[in-house]
Amino acid sequence: MVATAPQKGINTKLVLIGLIIGMFFSALEQTIVGTAMPTIIGELNGFSIFAWVTTAYMITSTTIVPIVGKLSDLYGRRFLYLIGTIIFIIGSALCATANSMEMLILYRGLQGIGGGMIMPLSQTIIGDIFTAEQRAKWQGVFGALFGLSSVVGPFIGGFLVDTISWHWIFLINVPFGLISAITIFIGLKRENVDRSKKVNIDYLGIATFVPALVLLLLGLTFGGDKFAWNSPASYAVFGGAVLLFVIFALVERKAADPILDLSLFKNRVFAVTNGLGFLLGLGMFGAIMFVPLFMQGILGVSPTKAGSTMTPMMIALIVASVLGGQLLLRVRFRFVLVLGMAVTTLGFYLMSTMGVDTTMMTTYTYMVILGLGMGLVMPTLMIAVQNEFPKNRLGTVTSASTFFRSIGGTMGVTILNVVMNHNIAANMRDVAASEPVATDPVLGQIMGKLAENTDALFSIMLNPAVLQLPEEISRQVVGWIQGAWTQAFSTVFTVGLTFVALGVIVAAFVGKGKIKRDKDKEKEMAEMAQPATE
Repeated sequence: MVATAPQKGINTKLVLIGLIIGMFFSALEQTIVGTAMPTIIGELNGFSIFAWVTTAYMITSTTIVPIVGKLSDLYGRRFLYLIGTIIFIIGSALCATANSMEMLILYRGLQGIGGGMIMPLSQTIIGDIFTAEQRAKWQGVFGALFGLSSVVGPFIGGFLVDTISWHWIFLINVPFGLISAITIFIGLKRENVDRSKKVNIDYLGIATFVPALVLLLLGLTFGGDKFAWNSPASYAVFGGAVLLFVIFALVERKAADPILDLSLFKNRVFAVTNGLGFLLGLGMFGAIMFVPLFMQGILGVSPTKAGSTMTPMMIALIVASVLGGQLLLRVRFRFVLVLGMAVTTLGFYLMSTMGVDTTMMTTYTYMVILGLGMGLVMPTLMIAVQNEFPKNRLGTVTSASTFFRSIGGTMGVTILNVVMNHNIAANMRDVAASEPVATDPVLGQIMGKLAENTDALFSIMLNPAVLQLPEEISRQVVGWIQGAWTQAFSTVFTVGLTFVALGVIVAAFVGKGKIKRDKDKEKEMAEMAQPATE
């Protein structure tokens, strides 16, 4: 196990610089690629598999999180962080050299391994080198960084594509990754790792967990698209995932050093915060993914400015993350979590009411409310779970927290995308069957074709000229499309609303805990370790 790191020999400023740079750019890669995809597809082709460029990164980055967390408790944070950064740099450089979609997908998977190592280790190192009071401050900052990277990714991606080339959305990681690695190498001296105990790597746990998670994510990604939800392929994929997860649970109960210690769920704070992180991830990434599309297709914002439309939410999230960290020094975790999830729920409800008549100012106001809620919750989840455990277990519990939020986000993107596509198709069929359309042979034929080709709808909203119809008919068709799309958007946020509203209830069960001073925590652990006296 990793002993408590002494402050002597640690250059805190250098460590913070390295962690901030590394975490920002690894998180950025989850969203920056989206804006560049049309250009990449045009150059590399492979439209039928382009979704794998994002999916490959999310699968590998999500899968590696609990594994690297456990290994960091056994071997130390510094070594694994440097390994993760090197993998991330190599993967980024290779992505920039890809000359086919298949190569890009393969390199993105490698890049995701590095990114998935960097993010949880950044949070863990913060837990190692700071006291509980200082941790509240810096976890708030890092929570803000995560949110910042998520919302500015599309903007940075669009800027690089417009001004240089799509290759630079990957190449930009190389110099900053090197800076991060160098500062951590210099600033964080070699850790003292306890070698007195035999190290047992949970190979069987890894061998069952990784394919189980991959099958689950593949099923969610391609279900309803490549195969029907009730098809034999679907049963095989999800059945295989369930079977492997059951085997994994049985293996972890007997493993000497399990990758995911299931006994941790006996701790109320651990169970509640991870459940809450999962629910927040389900809703949060849906908001980030669909809001720019609404701004472009309904409000008429140009594609190159789509990323910047998230700025109000970004600012609110950063402010709330920092203030939330300070607030935790004075109040209980439960208060901040319930308040944050309630505000997030309000934000989702307001977003679900938006329509074709919604103004930009109204949209920005709703986004600010959403950002304030998420900013309060994100750092509090990490601070609360780290507050419950000694430093030699921070790698495991911190990576678990990151993992559940990440898997929630991955599943949220997939689920809400399915909801969106299904509702758009259903709404378009309703329009095609409505009296004004069905009774007009020309309109009936046009809307019937569009109802079967929902991929074209967004392009038509952006550029109605592609319809090649008289202006009056074109305006009418676009209006129907916008109505169908807006109703689907409202449904997506209503589904997201159910996730975060459930989170309000879950947050209430976190208990009465608040930040423990390090000296009080160590005293408590020592008392628990002593045998009971008569």
